This record gives sequence, C-alpha cells and structure tokens, in this order.
Amino acid sequence: MNKPVQSTTGSSLSLKLPTADRSIETYRLAASRSFPAKLSGTLNRVAFSAAHVVADPLAECDPWLNQAIDWDKTIAFREHVWDLGLGVAEAMDTAQRGMGLDWPTSLELITRSVAAAKPRNGLVFSGAGTDHLAVEDAKSIDDVIKAYEQQFEAIEKVGGRIILMASRALAKLGKNADDYAKVYDRILSQSQNPVIIHWLGDMFDPALSGYWGTSDLGQAMDTATDVINRNAAKVDGVKISLLDAQREIDMRRRLVPDVKMYTGDDFNYAELIAGDDKGYSHALLGIFDAIAPAASYALSRLAAGDEAGFHDLLGPTVPLSRHIFKAPTRFYKTGIVFMAYLNGHQDHFTMIGGQESTRSTQHLAELFRLADKAGLLANPELAVARMKSVMATRGIDA
Repeated sequence: MNKPVQSTTGSSLSLKLPTADRSIETYRLAASRSFPAKLSGTLNRVAFSAAHVVADPLAECDPWLNQAIDWDKTIAFREHVWDLGLGVAEAMDTAQRGMGLDWPTSLELITRSVAAAKPRNGLVFSGAGTDHLAVEDAKSIDDVIKAYEQQFEAIEKVGGRIILMASRALAKLGKNADDYAKVYDRILSQSQNPVIIHWLGDMFDPALSGYWGTSDLGQAMDTATDVINRNAAKVDGVKISLLDAQREIDMRRRLVPDVKMYTGDDFNYAELIAGDDKGYSHALLGIFDAIAPAASYALSRLAAGDEAGFHDLLGPTVPLSRHIFKAPTRFYKTGIVFMAYLNGHQDHFTMIGGQESTRSTQHLAELFRLADKAGLLANPELAVARMKSVMATRGIDA
C-alpha cells in the first residue's frame, strides 16, 4: 500500500528571488509534501509522461548545432517514471524532437528506451514523424507518406509502439481534408499495432498552423475525427494538444468507444482526467515529466475512488503547469528541465540547443515559488542550493 502524503508544518529554508517590480525578496519555503517513490496497486487511467532528454554538459560540441545526450541519466529518468506506474511517451516534443533532437538521435533514444522498458515491463510508445525530411525538400504528399513509412519501419523493427506525430511537411503540402486522409489512411493501414495519433497545436509548433487542411478548428476536428473513427482498429487513441478543454471534451464524445482520448492539455488536465458522467480522458502530458510523483499518487487515489484526494493532490500542480506552458508555449521544455535539475534528476541546467536560455530569470523564480507551493520540490535543501547557484549566475546573491 502507498504511504500517505506527508506534510510538514513549515520550513526555515529561504533564499533571495526577484519580484515582478524588479526588487529582491527573501522567499521562505512553504510546507512541503512528500510522495511515494513507487506505485503500489493499479490505475484506472492510462497515463504517459512525455519525457525529456538529459544533455551531456561536458561534451565538446556546439549546442545550437549538435546533440550530446547523457544516456545514463536519460534512461534513469525513464526508470523513475516507470517505477511510478506511468508510461513513457518517447522522442516527442518534450525531448526537443524537431527542435534540437534530430531523427538519428531520436531513433537511438527510442531503441535504448524500448530496451530499458522490457525488464521492467514498462509502457513506452514512441514518436514517428517526418522530421528527417526537410520541409523544403518535400514536394508531394507521396514524399510525406514515404517519410512516415521510413520512421514507422525503424521503430517497429526495434520493437517499439507508435505515436503518429504531426508533420510539418504535411502542414505545408496538405491543402484539404482529402490530402490528410490519404496520408493517414495509408500509414495506419500498414501499422503493425494500434497507434496513438497526436494532434499538436500551433501554439506548440507554429509550423503546424492549418493542420488537417484548414485554420478552422471545428472543420479540422471533423476531419481528424473522421480519419480516426474510420481507422479505429488501428488507433489506440488520440492526443490533442490545443490547450482548449471544451474542444477536447467535444472530440472525446465523438470518438468510437474503443478509441481513447489522451489529454495533452497542460492547462486543464486535472478536470479532464477526472471526467464527467459522459466520460474522461487518459493522459499523455509533458507536465507529467515535472510532476510525476504527484501525478502518480493522485491517479492512484482516483482509482481508489477518492476523487477529492485526487484533486487535492493534482489541483495545486496546475498553476505551475500553466506557468511552465505560458506563451511562447514552445519554450515550456526549459521549465521541464529546470524542474528535473531542482529535483536532482540531473546535475546541471543545460539543454540541447542551448534552450536553457529561453526563459527569463523572473520566469524561473516564479516557477520555483509555484513548485514549492505545490509541494513538488522533492529535496527542498537541494532545490534551494541549486536555485541559489542559478540566481547567482544572473546577478542575485544568496
């Protein structure tokens, strides 16, 4: 049985942080919570964490141009996620896929992750896209199909399950619903196992504007739903990342019964996972990387019939998630990796592509406050020491 979440009465820890008016305050940490390190029991939702990769800060490379991965730390983080009963959504946007992580490195990541999952019976699905095909080199819909086929074949060859990712090349070439139907019908017909389809909104990737052949989200949802329901035997579920709870609910109610809805809404996930009398969403979330212990324990309470406990645990994480995913949303990965650094999953705040620089000192300071208030700093003493070192590099003395 899981141990209960513990609360302390307070904390004597403090540090200097900048405020919105450019002054410096002495911030004192709130009461902390601790969460079980492993899941005991079962869950009644399928939940994936879209996991980040850990950069190798000692590698000789140009971070804007080359990838250097610390494979041991990267796989260790996935083992942490599996221990908590969550699945890993591999080589996706959270891992900087198409935004620093290229296809050859992604395939190596997928291969290593699939191998590491087997002895733990860990759940892992991996992203298949068309990112090895430069958008300017894609001349036809058939080029897009061939690119998808290449990645599907490579992932299935190493024993992986597929997340069918959105394609920048298809966003460029696809003019209408028929173009999208041609691609998805062809690819799904060839899949060895049911896949998860990912509809990623342009707030996450501006190059995906007009996906499904239209800028009208209602029409886009009509096309996507038709494709999914028509190919239901080859679709495990669909993840939509539109940050619009009502659109997700509307689409969820239109899916055939055997197709799952995986929420990708990092603003409204608690209410969408809890659901209503007409259904609920499963989860495939980038924020679950940063809040995995709290998410795991909250989901276990939901499965035990304790919905109030679920909301008590997960509700306080939502303000942090909304902050991490605030516009420009595509920079959310910086906050995810910063949380991993604060919580000891890596020894540095370095990212591939140099993306540790995409958020301001003010942003990181508010992230720290919100993580503390949600009880998400696993070792407050370590988190304070690391936050002080980051603030010092930005001109704020301890």
